[in-house]
Amino acid sequence: MPAPTRFTNGVTTVPKTNVLGYFGLPDPTEFHTYFEDFDTYTAGDWTVTETQAGATQALTDGDGGQLLLTNSAADNDLVSLQKVGESFKFEAGKKLWFKARFKVSDATQSDFVVGLVITDTTPLDVTDGVFFMKDDGDTNLDFHVEKNNTATSATAIATVGTSFFTVGFYYNGVDKVHYFVDGVEKGYSAVTNLVDDEELAVTVAIQNGEAAAKTMTVDYIFVAKER
Repeated sequence: MPAPTRFTNGVTTVPKTNVLGYFGLPDPTEFHTYFEDFDTYTAGDWTVTETQAGATQALTDGDGGQLLLTNSAADNDLVSLQKVGESFKFEAGKKLWFKARFKVSDATQSDFVVGLVITDTTPLDVTDGVFFMKDDGDTNLDFHVEKNNTATSATAIATVGTSFFTVGFYYNGVDKVHYFVDGVEKGYSAVTNLVDDEELAVTVAIQNGEAAAKTMTVDYIFVAKER
């Protein structure tokens, strides 16, 4: 590995006349940033929806920090986590990024949602959000940009397995939402149905596709938006 480049005087993104002009790091206030690596988990930070009381949400052993969602064992049992406080909103002229790494225990007999979604007790039938989704009975990863129950969708953008993978999207602030799987761009969506009138919550959810408990293990979630 080559030696790192050393900026001993620091690096900045603002002019010297700015209040942070002599601060040695990029201005952290230029972006609203959320990053959860699940070294800790506080249940009160999340709106938890469970169809059965037997579902659990808890830290699990794993390098880098991981959160394990475990359903109870009936068909269509659901466990959903949505960050308390809908704190991200798509706005024209403001770029936004989302990235998450996770895995599921069953690639076929499970449904899941990961993304930015309006707070809802039925996240698999949500009316507003930008999110990745897998339906019961297949291994196809889909991407949806949805407003008022009308969606622009890209189906089967990747095949889901049971190993960790990453998903992400980038809104350019103008006319496109680009979507990625494992660091590779799979396409982009127009913004015809981009939800721009609702604040949205960081959301992960998994539902059983059969009468057997399914799990989702979340490694991290990252969201950032220009202020």
